[in-house]
Amino acid sequence: MRKEDRELVELFAGLDTPGVSDALDKLGLGGQCFDVMPLANYDGIVVGPAFTVQYVPAANPPGTVGDFADDVAEGDVIVIDNGGRTDCTVWGDIMTQYAGARGIAATVIDGVCRDVSKSLGDNYPLFNRGRFMRTGKDRVEVGSVNEVVSIGQARVAPRDIVVADANGVVVVPRARAREVAEVAHAIEGVETRIRGAIAKGQTLKQARAALGYHLLQRKPQ
Repeated sequence: MRKEDRELVELFAGLDTPGVSDALDKLGLGGQCFDVMPLANYDGIVVGPAFTVQYVPAANPPGTVGDFADDVAEGDVIVIDNGGRTDCTVWGDIMTQYAGARGIAATVIDGVCRDVSKSLGDNYPLFNRGRFMRTGKDRVEVGSVNEVVSIGQARVAPRDIVVADANGVVVVPRARAREVAEVAHAIEGVETRIRGAIAKGQTLKQARAALGYHLLQRKPQ
């Protein structure tokens, strides 16, 4: 991973997608990927720069469906826009094996995958709209690589910072990553204090009121 990527990724250490989502809200930013969820309950947190791929309907003759993986760097998150299609897949066991061997951090798909036993067995982090067995070969092809894509209604530009966990996927605009991480850590600090207060016997209402819980994610007026 490039030094500048590593520095941005490290800013998000200790954060999860709810905290980052709240920070995005407070700053008036989008980035929450609607209905894109982990293939199975995933107990880790993935953070990495986006390597974006856009699929389009296949031409005649059809083009490639997966050779872009040779160009993905260790620690990157592959982000695939298949337009939310659930009738054909763009990821299977060969891609999972190759991604794992190359140290790719995760794959996020606005669409579906197949051969899920490989991903589950390898504990490879895979986030998408579900699973289906029909191949995408001859149905879709790679239209572009490292261009802006849409994932679950969220805009994703190449090298944006992707954060993914059991709650789903959020995307942080690269130019705002430091600001988002700072706000997210501040929000997490307040929530930690609230948890501490109720552990000491305060009521939920008291703790939340004292520490401004209801304003945490609200954009300043």
